[in-house]
Amino acid sequence: MMNKLIDKLIIFGFCLALYLTTVDKLLLIAPVLVAVIFGAASSYVKEGPVTVALFVGYLVICFIEPAYLLFVPLIGYDVLISRYKWLWTLVLLPAATGFAELSGTAVVLIPVFMLVAYLLKKRTLSLTTLKQQYNALRDSSREAALQLEKKNKLLMEKQDYELNLATLSERNRIARDIHDNVGHMLSRSILQTGALLAISKEAQTREGLLQIKETLSEAMDSIRSSVHDLHDESLDLQVELQTLIKNFEFCPVKFDYDVEMALDKEVKYCFVAVVKEAFSNIIRHSNATEVVLIVREHPGLIQLVVQDNGTTRVKPDSSGIGLNNIGDRVAVLNGNVHISAERGFRIFISVPKNQSFK
Repeated sequence: MMNKLIDKLIIFGFCLALYLTTVDKLLLIAPVLVAVIFGAASSYVKEGPVTVALFVGYLVICFIEPAYLLFVPLIGYDVLISRYKWLWTLVLLPAATGFAELSGTAVVLIPVFMLVAYLLKKRTLSLTTLKQQYNALRDSSREAALQLEKKNKLLMEKQDYELNLATLSERNRIARDIHDNVGHMLSRSILQTGALLAISKEAQTREGLLQIKETLSEAMDSIRSSVHDLHDESLDLQVELQTLIKNFEFCPVKFDYDVEMALDKEVKYCFVAVVKEAFSNIIRHSNATEVVLIVREHPGLIQLVVQDNGTTRVKPDSSGIGLNNIGDRVAVLNGNVHISAERGFRIFISVPKNQSFK
């Protein structure tokens, strides 16, 4: 738009200089004002029928007063290099009758100014096309960069997830090896020591065997505690829930997991138990065709939602053991449970973050 206005100012300057040097009439300012009005109106509206009407109207004025022909390049700028470019031929009609009243300089320079207007319009259109192509290329490049950034982020998240999964799997393997090998050997040693105590009659020997048995028992308790800690740390809630979904063949499950913080083991075990109970109830009591499972992290709490789209015979206030167990588990975590059956059966649980569970 700015280039178009600059072009018109240039053409207007040429036409005005020619007009002031070749016309000497009382109403000197009238053609200038009319040309400015028509030129501004043509710039304001979109090129089309209105532009054509303004151009034709100005040519009609040129029949009445030939001096207006001096500003034809300005008014015709908007119909150049467009689907209405053939309208330029209409200029010949008032020119045929009006050039005789103009000076020789004006007769020569008006076609020159028309050529200047044509070149300026062509230059502006080329710049506009280049700018549009540049904007399209910039937008496509930005979109490609955003897509690449998104893919890189997903790849990094996948790598982190796989690394975390491998770490958890290794912890499980170590815990299993300790339990199966060292734990069994300690258990066997404790049994053998107990057998020796049963058949030994010397007080000094029995005292030594008792000390050995106590030491082995302490070692066994320590190993059990370590194995349990390793197992608890290696429990990945997302993986566990995906395993439950994979084994749930009753109907499709939409899974939405959005948790970044490391959850306490109590929360993990609670959510796994609740989902197991919910899936069991769906299989036994519902005719659902779809289940939605959501685990989401909020600023102050962790949310779990299990909802199906079927009808169920289980009442929300039912005294069933499974629903009571869910309430008890969540109560231990200082959380809240809301169960409804308005549009399918729905279990909504919220557990506060950073709580000391008892």
